[in-house]
Amino acid sequence: MRTPVLDLNLLQTLLAVADTGTVTGAAERLAYTQSTVSMQLHRLESTLGVTLHEKSGRGICFTNEGERLLGYARRLLTLNNETLNDLRDRRVSGSLSLGIPEDYAFLLTAALAYFHQMYPAMQLQVTCGASIDLVRQVQASELDLAVVTRQTHSPGGEVIRRDPLVWAVGAHQQPSLVDPLPLALYSPGADVFREVAEHALSAAGRHWRLAYSSQSMTGLMPIVVAGLAVVLITRDMLNPQLRALDEKSGLPALPSVEIALHRAPGRPSEPARQLAELIRQHMRSEKP
Repeated sequence: MRTPVLDLNLLQTLLAVADTGTVTGAAERLAYTQSTVSMQLHRLESTLGVTLHEKSGRGICFTNEGERLLGYARRLLTLNNETLNDLRDRRVSGSLSLGIPEDYAFLLTAALAYFHQMYPAMQLQVTCGASIDLVRQVQASELDLAVVTRQTHSPGGEVIRRDPLVWAVGAHQQPSLVDPLPLALYSPGADVFREVAEHALSAAGRHWRLAYSSQSMTGLMPIVVAGLAVVLITRDMLNPQLRALDEKSGLPALPSVEIALHRAPGRPSEPARQLAELIRQHMRSEKP
């Protein structure tokens, strides 16, 4: 008896559902109809003889078997891509531009290294800047892709990660946490972090003062490490020089921020599509 062979297209659909959380989201990503996505999920379940998913409100949750298969599916599709990229003509040349805030660049190290292996002749240009500026650039086709913090006044893009926010101080020194609370904030318009801090403190009836402002965390670090101000950052931006404050600090709870992938209008080139997929995979695999 022949051993059944898994259809990689079905596994790709399964991952799209897992990544977007809904059949609708998977259909939009894959340019399928919703009925096609549902049919492919059922075909995969029929092939394996197990139930992989269940409805949960408007979304989908996976069974234990489904969660196990997701791990295998990612590995199989990664191996598939590696095989194709190794055997096909790799002399694809040209240029590709990516925008990302300076504070998030470290999240893409693995993705960019792998992309260079796939397309060694491609010239990749990475531009660091404020999220709101990068969104404008990609909408104007000045950038092919941009990974940004989703902003209040510039939504859109594909959400690929959600990071919890924390209040942080220097690892060894911190300011007094009484009002007015000294804050180190991003410059106005640089990021949504400032808006979140102001809203959270206002809702809690807290008063604050601006101790320092900068376009990036690199600029904010010295005054925070010196114990002169509190900063609001994502949890994965913590480093040995910083310490997160807990609820005992008396500071208000904070929400998570969304990191979104924006693509220039029009049909993306194959390298741009591949880089976008690598970014999705690596950003989701890095646990916040």
